Amino acid sequence: MKTRVKELRNAMGITQQQLADLVHVSSRTIISIEKGQYSPSLMLAYRMAQVFHTTVEDLCCLRENLEHEEELK
Repeated sequence: MKTRVKELRNAMGITQQQLADLVHVSSRTIISIEKGQYSPSLMLAYRMAQVFHTTVEDLCCLRENLEHEEELK
């Protein structure tokens, strides 16, 4: 799943470890999310959205991901 985590994290000027600490996960989890190898749980997505002052929908590119999924059908 595509997310805006890396983009928003870089814009905020924080490291992967700092974000991980803020949302109570390992830096490995943040790395995996940024690489699209792991989809965050709803609660983790919510915590990250709060850190970035955005919505879960925006953070997780829900509209784009849905459109991509529809194209694959």
